[in-house]
Amino acid sequence: MGTIWVVLIALAALVVGVLLGFLIARKTMMNYLKKNPPINEQMLRTMMMQMGQKPSQKKINQMMRAMTQQMDSKDKK
Repeated sequence: MGTIWVVLIALAALVVGVLLGFLIARKTMMNYLKKNPPINEQMLRTMMMQMGQKPSQKKINQMMRAMTQQMDSKDKK
């Protein structure tokens, strides 16, 4: 009877550890991506030029602002 409790406690500790590890890793990754966005202005300018558009600084600023707002709205959900 005693070994059943040990096994149940070990399983519960494993589940809690996996859940906490996942949540901490997710939060850390979200903070990293917020501080270091995967797309910067230079990449955006290059993509627009490859699509045949002549990027103006105003248009690049608008697109960067839109991406930032989209990331912020995802964080709130």
